[in-house]
Amino acid sequence: QVQLTDSGGGSVQAGGSLRLSCANSGTIFSSLDMGWYRQAPGNEREFVAGIASSGSRYYADSVKGRFTISRGNAPNTILLQMNNLKPEDTTVYYCVGGWGDLMVLSTVTYWGQGTQVTVSS
Repeated sequence: QVQLTDSGGGSVQAGGSLRLSCANSGTIFSSLDMGWYRQAPGNEREFVAGIASSGSRYYADSVKGRFTISRGNAPNTILLQMNNLKPEDTTVYYCVGGWGDLMVLSTVTYWGQGTQVTVSS
């Protein structure tokens, strides 16, 4: 069983940084692709970043060069370092996991509870 717990959201001014964390309490962490989606009210869910079981990383064009996904030092954790944040990054971010390319929404099997990120101009 997999349970994702995401944290680290908050409020910053434009240009600032935040780091999100996700802990996977399950036992199949190493075989999952892990990553992040975000969803603003009234909008569709949007892929943000993913890290494959192989370690390769992939990003949405909107965050390339600003966000970095990585595996944390703590077991079964991933991190999302978000730099140069913009007001349009404001929304709820969800840690996700699945077997395969997380850019495909139907691949996502597991969801965290979400953490709010607010960027003021």
